[in-house]
Amino acid sequence: MSVTSNPVDERQQRLLKPREGGARSGRRWALPVALTIISLIWLFPLLLALVNSFRDYAYTAKNGYISWGGFTLDNYRNAWSQGDFGLHFWNSLLITVPAVVLTLFLSACVAFVVARFSWTFNIALLGFFLAANLLPPQALLIPVYRMFRAIQVPFWFSESGTLLNSFQGLILVNVAFQTGFCAFVLSNYMKALPKELYESAVIDGASVSRQFFQITLPLCRPALAALAVLQTTWIYNEFFWATVLLQQGDKYPVTSSINNLRGQFFTDNNLVAAGSVIIAVPTLVIFFVLQRHFVAGLTLGATKG
Repeated sequence: MSVTSNPVDERQQRLLKPREGGARSGRRWALPVALTIISLIWLFPLLLALVNSFRDYAYTAKNGYISWGGFTLDNYRNAWSQGDFGLHFWNSLLITVPAVVLTLFLSACVAFVVARFSWTFNIALLGFFLAANLLPPQALLIPVYRMFRAIQVPFWFSESGTLLNSFQGLILVNVAFQTGFCAFVLSNYMKALPKELYESAVIDGASVSRQFFQITLPLCRPALAALAVLQTTWIYNEFFWATVLLQQGDKYPVTSSINNLRGQFFTDNNLVAAGSVIIAVPTLVIFFVLQRHFVAGLTLGATKG
């Protein structure tokens, strides 16, 4: 008894079988090669700065930066002492942590209202908060400076009696500029949550505040973690408003420590590289700690089902 093959099955197998050679196979390896080259070009200056941060300046001045040898840890010791990193790290902590917490909380409140309630000014409210991200900070420098100088506050709130030269004023500026972006991201996240959860909560007698704190916020943990990483990086590295609103060097954030490593007539680039690495360490630690939630927040909605 002869077994006859199905021509339809043979045709499907030929279509599914990958073709060897040809233009398609060339494009298959061209993309990884191009991405590898771009990655190496992007990583080269970072790796060069990292390696030279462990090298003595006299050695690199004699042999060049593209060389090997002269390794030392003195750059990190000198950078820590000359840049006064201990004080400025504490200043950045006092600025970044409250600013990130307030930004996420206020943006979550705005996003919850926009996503869960339908009313006339729903989109207008979100657009109002997003407006702060559409203007460059330089355009608002003079108005914000004059406003902060004119606002009188108690001396227990600010040593200057105004919002100038105070951590509170800098925190308010960062919160104002970052709330719109976070509210936009969280509102889209909350709109994807099942409405049946809130309908069941209403039937069980849950109030609006209980729906927000016990249902919405726990479900938004991946998005909040992703935004926390981004906001920590942005606010931690922010230096423009710090130089405008803070008038005392002992209140500057850690990003100002780089200026303390530059001399009037001479700059040790290896010392500056070591200071840059020290500044970058906290953000890297935060990213690796929240990496799982960060990736989950970025990939939300990439697949269905």
